[in-house]
Amino acid sequence: MADPQTIDQLLVEVPAFEGLDPEYLELIAGCGVNRVVEAGTYLWREGEPADDFFVVRRGRIALEVFSPARGQVVIGTHGPGELVGWSWLFPPYRWQFDGRAAETTHAIVFDGACLRGKCDADQTLGYELMQRFAARMLARLQATRLQLLDVYGHPPSG
Repeated sequence: MADPQTIDQLLVEVPAFEGLDPEYLELIAGCGVNRVVEAGTYLWREGEPADDFFVVRRGRIALEVFSPARGQVVIGTHGPGELVGWSWLFPPYRWQFDGRAAETTHAIVFDGACLRGKCDADQTLGYELMQRFAARMLARLQATRLQLLDVYGHPPSG
């Protein structure tokens, strides 16, 4: 059954877009489509062109890296309301990690080139989105820092 809400109506519920002018929500929504991805499906692979990003509505997306010693290693998972995928923002627009649906995931998938074009055409929109996205990237970097301190910050007992 199709979702009765339009993408711009769904974006109102996403923390990253909270309080954004409805005109901008409509512009952003024009670059998005709803998608359902089955558990275990790779959404992208490291090194591939990064053409899009995701807003998770239901489910979880796992970010993974390959380790020759351990195989695929999950370095983070992201769930409802979260933005996933920053590589579309920065040249050379290539994925830095693998992204996989950790469970059946409902997401809004945004065309990165479409949104970059709208931000170039309306620099106020571009600045607003960059502030919002940068704040989320910083929060993730801080969380990663704390995770690394937890993993590597304890001296070996002995």
